[in-house]
Amino acid sequence: MKAKRVVVTGAAGQIGYSLLPRIASGAIFGPEVPVILQLLEITPALGSLNGVRMELQDGAFPLLHGIFVTDKPNIAFHDADLCLLVGAKPRGKGMERKDLLRENGPIFTTQGRAINDHAAPDVRVVVVGNPCNTNCLIAMHAAPDVPNDRFTAMSRLDQNRARFQLAAKANEHWTRVDRVAIWGNHSNTQFPDWTNARIGGKPAREVIKDDAWLKGAFVKTVQERGKAVIDARGMSSAFSAANAALDHAHALFAVSKPDDPVSLCVWGEGAYELPNNIVCSYPCHTDGKGNWKIDRSFKLDDYARAQIAISTKELSEERTAVADLLG
Repeated sequence: MKAKRVVVTGAAGQIGYSLLPRIASGAIFGPEVPVILQLLEITPALGSLNGVRMELQDGAFPLLHGIFVTDKPNIAFHDADLCLLVGAKPRGKGMERKDLLRENGPIFTTQGRAINDHAAPDVRVVVVGNPCNTNCLIAMHAAPDVPNDRFTAMSRLDQNRARFQLAAKANEHWTRVDRVAIWGNHSNTQFPDWTNARIGGKPAREVIKDDAWLKGAFVKTVQERGKAVIDARGMSSAFSAANAALDHAHALFAVSKPDDPVSLCVWGEGAYELPNNIVCSYPCHTDGKGNWKIDRSFKLDDYARAQIAISTKELSEERTAVADLLG
């Protein structure tokens, strides 16, 4: 079987370090598909990345058929089947979100161009580095020859968080929770949609019977979970972010359950009457071949639409902030 070429950017970072052994173990494509890892880092981090390469070699993973390390995007993205864009400049003290977007813009423009010019014809791109929605938009616009639907950004971490919080409140296992979706931006304006969620096949609202908690503590906990992890751990949520990136990528190459869509940030083209020029999180179904489609069966009441509008407004503002990078 032909090996899948997987690019990971920022591969020496905390998320990359958590991702790589699991990719090599088959977490994305399954236990029978070999992989070749093409790892990209900034030049000063190449020494550290070479250490990671040594560890991957020492792991003797049966599915790992090659490891390439480089600081050159044109080499890293050559013939890539899947690109996990993890590396991004972190938000500094006193930096506003729009400033972070301006700092990351050139990174994702360069990578988008490299994907356009060098990746495999059927490439799929998953943007993890934050602000991931608009970084995805920037990379997408820098790759005009790659269809927009090949690009997705990650809200799966938020979906996983929401699923656990609902399950814990109901004293159930998280696998009993479905139809919980994330709408909008991967930021603290996102809307974790409990109004369509189910627990054990019943509406979450009927099981939990606490609207004040659902509208208050639940939403706030999911929105601010990343900060809570930093406050508790002293570092960002690298392992859970890596796990969610794997969940997201695996979902693209697996068939989603008919009654349990996955949350993906995608080019929605105005679905649910939301803005048509942003990368926005929606509930989606996947076909196992890297393709997705938005689930149109969700019912949004006035409360849900108001919450979603807050987040899509932020995404539109982010788009305006980087308009010059979008051509």
